[in-house]
Amino acid sequence: MDQKTHTSYAGISIQVSLSGYSFKVQQEGSVRESGWLGAERLFTTPEFQRRYDSVDLSLLTPKCALVPANFFNPETERQALAEVVRLREGDAVEHIAVPSLGAVLVFSNSIDESLSKVIAQTVLTTDGDSPRVLPELYFLLRDLPLCQEYNKILASYKDGWLHLAIAQGKSLLLANVYEAVDFTTAEYFIFLAMKKLQLNPEVSTITFRTPLLPEQEMSLYRYFKSVETI
Repeated sequence: MDQKTHTSYAGISIQVSLSGYSFKVQQEGSVRESGWLGAERLFTTPEFQRRYDSVDLSLLTPKCALVPANFFNPETERQALAEVVRLREGDAVEHIAVPSLGAVLVFSNSIDESLSKVIAQTVLTTDGDSPRVLPELYFLLRDLPLCQEYNKILASYKDGWLHLAIAQGKSLLLANVYEAVDFTTAEYFIFLAMKKLQLNPEVSTITFRTPLLPEQEMSLYRYFKSVETI
């Protein structure tokens, strides 16, 4: 990015779930967050009426599987995903490389929602391109290096699904999506994963990509050294 665009650079990161969406706008060194909004707000959201230098569009789909690049074959990607998640006959399957991990993320965005497709056609880049809808787990893996501590715990939660990635340094230890009917259940899966990996919450920071309600944040502070959002 050249210097002339440094102060005028604007990027937006949008997360879509079954019940709505949230977004963060980064511009002129500051970040503005929306919190969760209902789908009825889509066409009255002023931030969606302009173009951006970069647009990240995440769908909180549970249908994901991380495959080592050496073992990945595009011709069998559907079979690879079907081995770990339940796919319906008409579910579309895609993949995206994660070079930093030497892996490929296989996924399906077929979760009976259309909001992500509408947003992809509405919020464009400055070049007029539509963003690709990618699974939330991809962005967790991408953003793990933003966690400052050696033990990196990054999560997202909405509408009954916990998306969780844990790493030590540059080594990925866990990347998974758990069905969690409420936030207490999501916390249970976080603690279970940390126990298996022998990580102590009391000396750890947990970071969320999705907005947290005040009561959710306070609940996490009972167990973790620190709670952050990115």
